[in-house]
Amino acid sequence: MLQNKNILIGITGGIAAYKIPLLVRLLKLQKANVKVICTPAALQFVTQQTLSVLSEEPTLVDFFDPESGQWNHHVQLGLWADALVIAPCGSNTIAKMVSGQCDNLLLTTYLSARCPVWIAPAMDLDMFQQESVQTNLKTLIERGVSIIDAENGPLASGLSGKGRMAEPETIFTVLKDHFTPKNSQFIGKKVVVTAGPTYEAIDPVRFIGNHSTGQMGLEIAHVLSDWGAEVHLIMGPSHLEIPSHIKTTRVISAQEMFEKTQNAFIGSDMLIMSAAVADYRVEQTSPEKIKKSEEHLTLNLVKNMDILKSLSLSKQPHQKTVGFALETNNGLQNAVEKLEKKQLDAVILNLVSEHSGFKTPTNKIHIIHKDGRQKESEIASKSDIAHLIVETLNQWIFD
Repeated sequence: MLQNKNILIGITGGIAAYKIPLLVRLLKLQKANVKVICTPAALQFVTQQTLSVLSEEPTLVDFFDPESGQWNHHVQLGLWADALVIAPCGSNTIAKMVSGQCDNLLLTTYLSARCPVWIAPAMDLDMFQQESVQTNLKTLIERGVSIIDAENGPLASGLSGKGRMAEPETIFTVLKDHFTPKNSQFIGKKVVVTAGPTYEAIDPVRFIGNHSTGQMGLEIAHVLSDWGAEVHLIMGPSHLEIPSHIKTTRVISAQEMFEKTQNAFIGSDMLIMSAAVADYRVEQTSPEKIKKSEEHLTLNLVKNMDILKSLSLSKQPHQKTVGFALETNNGLQNAVEKLEKKQLDAVILNLVSEHSGFKTPTNKIHIIHKDGRQKESEIASKSDIAHLIVETLNQWIFD
């Protein structure tokens, strides 16, 4: 659930600061919005340029930009954030947080923040064990600050013990777990999602296809992954970038999509078929490019296999199937017919308009359950629509 979340990272002076660019990178790969505030001391260990490039935002240090004079508004930063993480967080900053001091931009932002706050302590083992430090940590916990506990291991001093900052991957997991819905029925479930068009070859350079980009299916895969599902995306031809954490199989034709989806569905719990599979293919593909010679060209088309119907009618009792119905008219009637004919658990009606369908950043849908329950959306971004779909299926499918 990190997509579109506003994550504010505070970095204080400490050798562990060199690891924070990796945390920023991990968050950006999940499409989180990231801003970074450094204390002046932090810049001795990590550069503003590195953090700015990775976060795609200016790295903030001072109350005012020294060149433009622009005010870095700490109250707005505190209100913007969905989460504030201070890592590494040294004993000096911990003490100042307890006493309410605000002599730098990071501390004033902390005092203004209304979001959950985490700190990842980092210091030498003897400092970490000091009674004053431990008392300060307990005080922060009592005030609602969460501690990402220090780890055991080699320290910059040459000693070994507890005081190492938690690894970036650990901090990332803490944030991801926080934003993962606690009532998710998808945790541990294996879900196959198909997306994009299929291209049916006419000759080596031409094909029959459609305008699907695969964006809707990819957004659904994103949200399912955030909700704890093990997602396998079967993607037709598409220019969209797919993050590495989503298992993906690329296909071109309807026959390829059928074979790969069938294999993936065997050991899965659910199939969400959002791909726009070509209904027909050319009966005989030419091995060479067809030359333009006649005024008319006739192609004999044969019907492709109905992938969703084939898999849905043969599913096991524990397996669920969800289809999409892209319609231009009589949408509700056609969607219900598809639901019943293919014995789906739910169908998602998508009426083509200037604001929904292929090549649009927005969509408008109507979700229909096999027991008659329905839910309709307003026009919204495909990301928001994907959240609505997954939230609804979470309530309906596994109840």
